[in-house]
Amino acid sequence: MIAAGLAMAGPAVLVSSSFSSAAPAQTRVPVLSATIVARYPHDRTAFTEGLLWHDGALYESTGQERQSDVRRVSLKDGKILAKAQIDPAQFGEGLALWKDELVSLTWHDGIAHRWDIRTLKPKSQNRYTGEGWGLTSDGVSLLQSDGSPDIIFRDPVTLAERKRVAVTIDDRPLRDINELEYVDGALLANVWHTGFLVRIDPKTGKVTAVVDLRPLVAEVAATDPEAVLNGIAWDAKANRLFVTGKYWPTLFEIKIAATP
Repeated sequence: MIAAGLAMAGPAVLVSSSFSSAAPAQTRVPVLSATIVARYPHDRTAFTEGLLWHDGALYESTGQERQSDVRRVSLKDGKILAKAQIDPAQFGEGLALWKDELVSLTWHDGIAHRWDIRTLKPKSQNRYTGEGWGLTSDGVSLLQSDGSPDIIFRDPVTLAERKRVAVTIDDRPLRDINELEYVDGALLANVWHTGFLVRIDPKTGKVTAVVDLRPLVAEVAATDPEAVLNGIAWDAKANRLFVTGKYWPTLFEIKIAATP
Protein backbone atom coordinates (compact mmCIF):
# COMPACT_ATOMS: atom_id res chain seq x y z
CA MET A 1 0.00 0.00 0.00
CA ILE A 2 1.71 3.16 -1.27
CA ALA A 3 0.63 6.52 0.08
CA ALA A 4 -0.83 8.95 -2.42
CA GLY A 5 1.67 11.68 -1.58
CA LEU A 6 -0.37 14.80 -0.91
CA ALA A 7 1.74 17.77 0.14
CA MET A 8 1.17 21.51 0.06
CA ALA A 9 3.00 23.80 -2.35
CA GLY A 10 1.85 27.34 -1.80
CA PRO A 11 -1.88 27.56 -2.52
CA ALA A 12 -1.94 24.26 -4.39
CA VAL A 13 -1.53 20.62 -3.50
CA LEU A 14 1.04 18.29 -4.98
CA VAL A 15 -0.38 14.95 -5.97
CA SER A 16 1.87 12.04 -6.86
CA SER A 17 -0.16 9.16 -8.28
CA SER A 18 1.12 5.72 -7.35
CA PHE A 19 0.02 4.63 -10.84
CA SER A 20 2.47 6.99 -12.53
CA SER A 21 6.17 7.70 -12.38
CA ALA A 22 5.61 11.28 -13.53
CA ALA A 23 6.79 14.11 -11.30
CA PRO A 24 4.16 15.60 -8.98
CA ALA A 25 2.07 18.31 -10.57
CA GLN A 26 0.09 21.14 -9.04
CA THR A 27 -3.61 20.47 -8.94
CA ARG A 28 -6.28 22.88 -10.11
CA VAL A 29 -8.67 21.53 -7.48
CA PRO A 30 -9.45 24.08 -4.74
CA VAL A 31 -7.73 23.57 -1.38
CA LEU A 32 -10.05 24.37 1.53
CA SER A 33 -9.26 25.11 5.14
CA ALA A 34 -11.29 23.96 8.13
CA THR A 35 -12.25 25.69 11.36
CA ILE A 36 -12.31 23.74 14.62
CA VAL A 37 -15.76 24.17 16.19
CA ALA A 38 -15.26 21.90 19.21
CA ARG A 39 -13.00 19.25 20.68
CA TYR A 40 -14.17 16.07 22.40
CA PRO A 41 -12.30 13.24 24.17
CA HIS A 42 -11.49 10.18 22.05
CA ASP A 43 -10.18 6.79 23.13
CA ARG A 44 -6.45 7.01 22.46
CA THR A 45 -6.24 3.19 22.29
CA ALA A 46 -8.74 3.03 19.39
CA PHE A 47 -7.20 2.28 16.00
CA THR A 48 -10.04 4.07 14.24
CA GLU A 49 -11.15 2.63 10.91
CA GLY A 50 -14.82 3.61 10.51
CA LEU A 51 -16.87 6.36 12.13
CA LEU A 52 -20.49 7.44 11.80
CA TRP A 53 -23.20 9.34 13.65
CA HIS A 54 -26.66 7.96 14.32
CA ASP A 55 -29.47 8.85 16.68
CA GLY A 56 -27.42 10.93 19.11
CA ALA A 57 -24.28 8.80 19.31
CA LEU A 58 -21.09 7.98 17.48
CA TYR A 59 -20.46 4.49 16.15
CA GLU A 60 -16.87 3.45 15.56
CA SER A 61 -15.07 0.43 14.18
CA THR A 62 -11.48 -0.24 15.19
CA GLY A 63 -8.67 -2.29 13.68
CA GLN A 64 -5.69 -4.48 14.61
CA GLU A 65 -5.86 -8.23 15.14
CA ARG A 66 -7.10 -9.23 18.62
CA GLN A 67 -8.24 -5.64 19.22
CA SER A 68 -10.88 -4.98 16.56
CA ASP A 69 -14.40 -4.08 17.63
CA VAL A 70 -17.54 -2.11 16.82
CA ARG A 71 -18.68 0.32 19.48
CA ARG A 72 -21.22 2.98 20.43
CA VAL A 73 -19.52 6.04 21.88
CA SER A 74 -20.69 9.08 23.84
CA LEU A 75 -19.73 12.28 22.07
CA LYS A 76 -19.53 14.35 25.26
CA ASP A 77 -16.94 12.31 27.14
CA GLY A 78 -15.75 9.68 24.66
CA LYS A 79 -16.90 6.81 26.88
CA ILE A 80 -17.76 3.47 25.27
CA LEU A 81 -21.47 2.83 25.79
CA ALA A 82 -21.56 -0.60 24.14
CA LYS A 83 -19.06 -2.77 22.31
CA ALA A 84 -18.95 -5.93 20.20
CA GLN A 85 -15.70 -7.77 19.54
CA ILE A 86 -14.70 -8.89 16.07
CA ASP A 87 -13.06 -12.30 15.62
CA PRO A 88 -9.54 -11.94 17.14
CA ALA A 89 -7.96 -13.24 13.93
CA GLN A 90 -9.59 -10.50 11.86
CA PHE A 91 -8.57 -6.88 11.29
CA GLY A 92 -11.62 -4.62 11.47
CA GLU A 93 -12.08 -1.89 8.87
CA GLY A 94 -14.80 0.46 7.58
CA LEU A 95 -18.28 0.89 9.02
CA ALA A 96 -21.62 1.90 7.52
CA LEU A 97 -25.27 2.06 8.53
CA TRP A 98 -27.94 0.25 6.50
CA LYS A 99 -31.47 0.50 7.92
CA ASP A 100 -31.30 -1.05 11.42
CA GLU A 101 -27.90 -2.66 10.92
CA LEU A 102 -24.28 -1.68 11.11
CA VAL A 103 -22.09 -3.26 8.44
CA SER A 104 -18.38 -3.56 9.19
CA LEU A 105 -15.62 -4.73 6.87
CA THR A 106 -12.47 -6.73 7.50
CA TRP A 107 -9.17 -5.96 5.84
CA HIS A 108 -7.99 -9.28 4.39
CA ASP A 109 -10.67 -11.82 5.30
CA GLY A 110 -13.36 -10.79 2.84
CA ILE A 111 -15.98 -10.95 5.59
CA ALA A 112 -18.51 -8.21 6.29
CA HIS A 113 -20.19 -8.40 9.69
CA ARG A 114 -23.74 -7.19 10.33
CA TRP A 115 -24.67 -5.91 13.78
CA ASP A 116 -27.96 -4.90 15.32
CA ILE A 117 -27.82 -1.11 15.69
CA ARG A 118 -29.55 -1.19 19.09
CA THR A 119 -27.80 -4.10 20.81
CA LEU A 120 -24.62 -4.48 18.70
CA LYS A 121 -25.30 -8.20 18.66
CA PRO A 122 -24.06 -10.00 15.52
CA LYS A 123 -26.82 -10.76 13.00
CA SER A 124 -25.18 -12.21 9.89
CA GLN A 125 -22.18 -12.07 7.57
CA ASN A 126 -21.51 -11.45 3.90
CA ARG A 127 -18.56 -12.44 1.74
CA TYR A 128 -16.80 -10.12 -0.69
CA THR A 129 -13.59 -10.26 -2.70
CA GLY A 130 -10.56 -8.03 -2.31
CA GLU A 131 -9.45 -5.86 0.59
CA GLY A 132 -11.87 -3.96 2.79
CA TRP A 133 -10.98 -0.35 3.67
CA GLY A 134 -13.67 2.31 4.04
CA LEU A 135 -17.46 1.99 3.84
CA THR A 136 -20.45 4.33 3.72
CA SER A 137 -23.96 4.45 2.28
CA ASP A 138 -25.65 6.83 -0.15
CA GLY A 139 -29.07 5.44 0.76
CA VAL A 140 -29.13 3.15 -2.29
CA SER A 141 -25.80 1.32 -2.23
CA LEU A 142 -22.93 0.68 0.10
CA LEU A 143 -19.83 2.49 -1.16
CA GLN A 144 -16.51 0.82 -0.40
CA SER A 145 -12.83 1.68 -0.82
CA ASP A 146 -10.12 -0.97 -1.12
CA GLY A 147 -6.85 0.95 -1.40
CA SER A 148 -7.11 1.31 -5.18
CA PRO A 149 -8.47 4.44 -6.90
CA ASP A 150 -11.87 2.73 -7.17
CA ILE A 151 -15.04 3.33 -5.21
CA ILE A 152 -17.02 0.09 -5.30
CA PHE A 153 -20.82 0.32 -5.21
CA ARG A 154 -22.31 -2.76 -3.55
CA ASP A 155 -25.78 -4.12 -3.00
CA PRO A 156 -26.53 -3.27 0.65
CA VAL A 157 -28.12 -6.67 1.33
CA THR A 158 -25.90 -9.13 -0.54
CA LEU A 159 -22.75 -6.99 -0.96
CA ALA A 160 -22.65 -8.00 -4.63
CA GLU A 161 -20.72 -5.47 -6.69
CA ARG A 162 -22.92 -3.16 -8.75
CA LYS A 163 -20.31 -0.90 -10.34
CA ARG A 164 -17.00 0.88 -9.81
CA VAL A 165 -16.07 4.53 -10.18
CA ALA A 166 -12.40 5.52 -10.40
CA VAL A 167 -11.31 8.48 -8.24
CA THR A 168 -9.22 11.03 -10.12
CA ILE A 169 -7.67 14.38 -9.35
CA ASP A 170 -6.87 16.47 -12.42
CA ASP A 171 -7.56 13.34 -14.47
CA ARG A 172 -4.92 11.36 -12.59
CA PRO A 173 -5.86 8.32 -10.46
CA LEU A 174 -5.79 8.85 -6.72
CA ARG A 175 -5.38 5.72 -4.67
CA ASP A 176 -5.23 4.99 -0.93
CA ILE A 177 -8.74 6.35 -0.46
CA ASN A 178 -9.59 5.14 3.03
CA GLU A 179 -12.47 6.09 5.38
CA LEU A 180 -15.59 7.35 3.59
CA GLU A 181 -18.57 9.48 4.54
CA TYR A 182 -21.49 10.47 2.32
CA VAL A 183 -22.32 14.14 2.91
CA ASP A 184 -24.99 16.06 0.98
CA GLY A 185 -24.52 14.16 -2.27
CA ALA A 186 -20.72 14.05 -2.13
CA LEU A 187 -18.16 11.66 -0.71
CA LEU A 188 -15.65 12.82 1.85
CA ALA A 189 -12.63 10.54 2.12
CA ASN A 190 -9.41 10.26 4.06
CA VAL A 191 -6.30 9.70 1.98
CA TRP A 192 -4.15 7.24 3.91
CA HIS A 193 -1.00 8.62 5.53
CA THR A 194 -1.85 12.24 4.68
CA GLY A 195 -3.36 15.15 6.57
CA PHE A 196 -5.99 15.75 3.90
CA LEU A 197 -9.58 14.90 3.11
CA VAL A 198 -10.81 14.87 -0.47
CA ARG A 199 -14.33 15.65 -1.62
CA ILE A 200 -15.39 13.33 -4.44
CA ASP A 201 -18.26 13.48 -6.91
CA PRO A 202 -19.57 9.90 -6.57
CA LYS A 203 -21.04 9.95 -10.10
CA THR A 204 -17.79 10.83 -11.88
CA GLY A 205 -15.11 10.02 -9.29
CA LYS A 206 -13.59 13.45 -9.76
CA VAL A 207 -12.06 15.14 -6.71
CA THR A 208 -13.80 18.51 -6.43
CA ALA A 209 -11.92 19.84 -3.39
CA VAL A 210 -9.08 19.01 -1.03
CA VAL A 211 -9.47 19.84 2.68
CA ASP A 212 -6.26 20.62 4.56
CA LEU A 213 -6.47 19.15 8.06
CA ARG A 214 -2.77 19.22 8.80
CA PRO A 215 -3.30 21.73 11.65
CA LEU A 216 -5.30 19.01 13.45
CA VAL A 217 -2.54 16.48 12.80
CA ALA A 218 -0.01 18.95 14.20
CA GLU A 219 -2.12 19.59 17.30
CA VAL A 220 -2.39 15.88 18.08
CA ALA A 221 1.37 15.48 17.49
CA ALA A 222 1.23 11.68 17.35
CA THR A 223 4.58 9.90 17.42
CA ASP A 224 3.31 6.59 16.04
CA PRO A 225 3.62 6.71 12.21
CA GLU A 226 0.36 4.77 11.91
CA ALA A 227 -1.59 7.23 14.10
CA VAL A 228 -2.91 8.95 11.01
CA LEU A 229 -5.96 11.06 10.30
CA ASN A 230 -8.84 8.62 9.80
CA GLY A 231 -12.51 8.76 10.71
CA ILE A 232 -15.29 11.00 9.37
CA ALA A 233 -18.83 11.25 10.75
CA TRP A 234 -21.68 13.48 9.57
CA ASP A 235 -24.61 14.54 11.74
CA ALA A 236 -27.07 15.55 9.03
CA LYS A 237 -29.77 16.82 11.41
CA ALA A 238 -27.47 19.25 13.20
CA ASN A 239 -25.18 19.90 10.22
CA ARG A 240 -22.08 18.80 12.16
CA LEU A 241 -18.94 17.15 10.81
CA PHE A 242 -16.61 15.14 13.05
CA VAL A 243 -13.11 13.84 12.31
CA THR A 244 -10.48 11.97 14.28
CA GLY A 245 -7.55 9.63 13.78
CA LYS A 246 -6.05 6.31 14.78
CA TYR A 247 -4.92 6.44 18.43
CA TRP A 248 -5.92 10.11 18.62
CA PRO A 249 -6.94 11.49 22.04
CA THR A 250 -9.22 14.05 20.42
CA LEU A 251 -12.26 14.01 18.17
CA PHE A 252 -12.78 17.31 16.37
CA GLU A 253 -15.97 18.95 15.19
CA ILE A 254 -14.99 21.03 12.17
CA LYS A 255 -16.52 23.35 9.61
CA ILE A 256 -15.05 23.27 6.12
CA ALA A 257 -14.63 26.59 4.33
CA ALA A 258 -16.84 27.22 1.33
CA THR A 259 -15.46 26.46 -2.11
CA PRO A 260 -14.11 29.70 -3.60
